[in-house]
Amino acid sequence: MPVVSATDENVARAAEILRTGGIVAFPTETVYGLGADALSPAACARVFAAKRRPEFDPLIVHVEGMDALDGLVLRLDDRIRRVAAAFWPGPLTLVLPKTPRVPDLVTAGRPTVAVRVPAHPVARALLAALGRPIAAPSANPFGYLSPTTAEHVALQLGDAVEWILDGGPSSLGLESTIVDLSGDRPVLLRPGAVEVERLEPILGALDAPATHDPARAPGLSESHYAPHARLRLLDGPATSDRVPSRVGLLAFRRPERAVSDAFATTEALAPSGDVVEAAANLFACLHRLDRANLDAIWVEPVPLHGLGVAIADRLRRAAARR
Repeated sequence: MPVVSATDENVARAAEILRTGGIVAFPTETVYGLGADALSPAACARVFAAKRRPEFDPLIVHVEGMDALDGLVLRLDDRIRRVAAAFWPGPLTLVLPKTPRVPDLVTAGRPTVAVRVPAHPVARALLAALGRPIAAPSANPFGYLSPTTAEHVALQLGDAVEWILDGGPSSLGLESTIVDLSGDRPVLLRPGAVEVERLEPILGALDAPATHDPARAPGLSESHYAPHARLRLLDGPATSDRVPSRVGLLAFRRPERAVSDAFATTEALAPSGDVVEAAANLFACLHRLDRANLDAIWVEPVPLHGLGVAIADRLRRAAARR
């Protein structure tokens, strides 16, 4: 499970591992992904096994650009082209009708495929070196904290990964927004690093799913993104009253000294109060808290605007894990 810097030579080696059916962890601007040749069912099965991921949870297919969707999706209408031109490369995943070329294992047997064009230079270099689409969920055990550094991958997956390309911390630190454009109306399946307010001028109002179906797109399980320690979502700012021992605090801004001293350890998502900073720090803070041998992590509310909506979504699902 070597962790190697993302030099040209190591990217070429990673592409060769993928070409021969292996799996490789690599950085994207959102989180680190665990990649396999998206057109090889056997290689993708290794991703499911390494993550202990149920096969009802589909994978996101990463491609170099719009041209690479030829043969993967059935149609590219003006609506798809407009939103792709605005946000690709970037943290937006689109769910589109697939062709038979995409293995059913990748899509959980559904007639749609989730696709995105990553912006991270290492991810783009790996796609170019391989010359094929890469199926890549987050590089962590299923249901646990998403990794935003190569170290997180190594600690969580260990020898299950053949090669880990270290491209530094993920700049956004929050998974992609997922929008289903397979039907007549756009449906927001998962809030993420592209805010809804930026999508609506292009797509119009986004519908919510009529029913909850975790097989519709990646990362939709009600319990997900969780640390090992139990999460408790607070209704307001933390206080120093009645804090049990071995409890950590995930604060939004840096708390007062008396509050901080009441907890075993404290992490602040956004000392500046900026939700963009909070999104970038979310998983890194949770990883540090989870390594502190805590019984529980108490979490202050985040502002419900912009990326705060996506942060609150991740925290709600993390707290649902029992």
